[in-house]
Amino acid sequence: MEELKHECGVAMIRLRKPLEYYHREYGSWMYGLNKLYLLMEKQHNRGQEGAGLACVKLAANAGNEYMFRERAIGTDAITQIFATVHSHYKGLSAEDIQDPFYAKKELPFAGELYMGHLRYSTTGKSGISYIHPFLRRNNWRARNLAICGNFNLTNVDEVFREITSIGQHPRLYGDAYIMLEQMGHRLDREVERLYRQCEDEGLTGMHITHAIEENIDLSNVLKKCTPLWDGGFVICGITGSGESFCVRDPWGIRPAFYYVDDEVVVMASERPVIQTTMDVGCNDVKELQPGQALLTGKNGQARTAQIVEPQELRACSFERIYFSRGSDADIYKERKQLGENLVYPILKAVDYDLDHTVFSFIPNTAEVAYFGLQEGLNNYLNRKKKDWIADRNTWKDEAELEKILSMRIRTEKVAIKDIKLRTFIAEGNSRNDLAAHVYDITYGSITPGTDNLVVIDDSIVRGTTLKQSIISILDRLEPKKIVIVSSSPQVRYPDYYGIDMSRLNEFIAFRAAMALLEERGMTAIIKDAYRKAKQQQLHPQPTIQNYVKEIYAPFRDEEISAKMVSLLTTKATKAKVEIVYQTLEGLHAACPNHKGDWYFSGDYPTHGGARMVNNAFINFMEEEYLNKTGQLIMTIDN
Repeated sequence: MEELKHECGVAMIRLRKPLEYYHREYGSWMYGLNKLYLLMEKQHNRGQEGAGLACVKLAANAGNEYMFRERAIGTDAITQIFATVHSHYKGLSAEDIQDPFYAKKELPFAGELYMGHLRYSTTGKSGISYIHPFLRRNNWRARNLAICGNFNLTNVDEVFREITSIGQHPRLYGDAYIMLEQMGHRLDREVERLYRQCEDEGLTGMHITHAIEENIDLSNVLKKCTPLWDGGFVICGITGSGESFCVRDPWGIRPAFYYVDDEVVVMASERPVIQTTMDVGCNDVKELQPGQALLTGKNGQARTAQIVEPQELRACSFERIYFSRGSDADIYKERKQLGENLVYPILKAVDYDLDHTVFSFIPNTAEVAYFGLQEGLNNYLNRKKKDWIADRNTWKDEAELEKILSMRIRTEKVAIKDIKLRTFIAEGNSRNDLAAHVYDITYGSITPGTDNLVVIDDSIVRGTTLKQSIISILDRLEPKKIVIVSSSPQVRYPDYYGIDMSRLNEFIAFRAAMALLEERGMTAIIKDAYRKAKQQQLHPQPTIQNYVKEIYAPFRDEEISAKMVSLLTTKATKAKVEIVYQTLEGLHAACPNHKGDWYFSGDYPTHGGARMVNNAFINFMEEEYLNKTGQLIMTIDN
């Protein structure tokens, strides 16, 4: 309902044959460049703020560029960067543009190794300087490094202290720049190790350079850097001499997939993107495992290596619910199952009155869950029909049998995404008025005063769109009851591993729980949770506990949902409103291999996540709660 910022997207392609091979087999030496474009465009949903690409030319003469980069900002950034790349080829004769040997020698971005990135900010920072890939230059090809990633570190301060303690000086304070400097330093050390080894073997001059480039082991670089990173990440990198890597966090939080054949090594954030781009089957595409890296040498040989010990798998469940493309076979099934799980809670909410209930969805990401809900409802209705027919005492004539057989689940497309609210409207009242028109409705789709209206969405996070738009426009249809359904559980906690959710007071579930504590005279729980979080902050402990859980502990999910309704409706709302959420158990049953649920459960897989949620609670208490109550919370003992 409220648009969440997606995870970033990454893509890589390494050609394992000379450019003339692809020109001969596929009609163009631009095969790799074109495939990168497809890999990025098919992940466009993961990068609405910017995009960038980097390219390495393996056989460039000294004095000629061999490592290229292009970046752009905005929703059309992919188009911009590829248009810029192709602008270098304007004015060339048809003979030159079709000559792979000329391209290898003379043309920029005519290389064998490509890396692309699609950016969705998780920090709120914007501008071209924050667009990946980030590039570290050096006169030695093997020491050039470009990186990009889908990641968010929870311990940037710690990594910063580590690298500055040995004299490094990052130009910017940001996780990507800090990681670039950290990895660049370790790459230098790897080159120096090989240099000493070559000298010991009696090599000199270019023989040393060639030996270094042919024997660099990027797993040595990654094994020195990755163990220090706390968070969810898929980090990709390429060197000027033609090596590449992609490494995944040890909890498997962020997704990564790859495909290898005799012609190419391909990597992307989503499996169906590779399937479609390379025209291969589902089983041909492999998933990079937690803590594992995909490494490709200058010679094009690809291998995987375990960089850090894998931890308990906590793959992000929001990837399955919302972020990843629904064209993935498993994701499609899982989203349908999420909808089917909600059949009985919804039936209870409408008092099992299917004759007077219309089902719909909020466009567009909830559509697959809606299909699953429909299937579940139809299965339920078919079982009821079978029972009614089996009990012949319940019908007396053919007309009544016909009535039973003709019963259907009533489905309509009630909500329509009408406009996109433009952010240049800053004034509060005007903006809220516009927000009420983001969606439109299909008039005449229900019977006023008689029908219930059930609408399903993939998530309810802040509740802003519900309050400003959805409930009010649905209420115009004059249903007897509106049931808002979320195919995911209540989002209660920030995600510090990638999603743009950081302030606790943004969550409607948190606001509802706080309101219940205040209404019921239980503010001592709020103060006690603050005290514990503050003490833990002042006196760091080996094991960090998430004390925000104590805010929710006194209440059942249904109580919090009911309180949300009172916060999201007004006196003008005529229909009775109820909110139905997926359960955690239902989520895990539908997505058994993606148990990363910290935004729902508060069970962060790393210490960094738990520490940051406590800090968010402390900030809320000291910046917002105190201002609201005007009370001194307490004095924390030193």
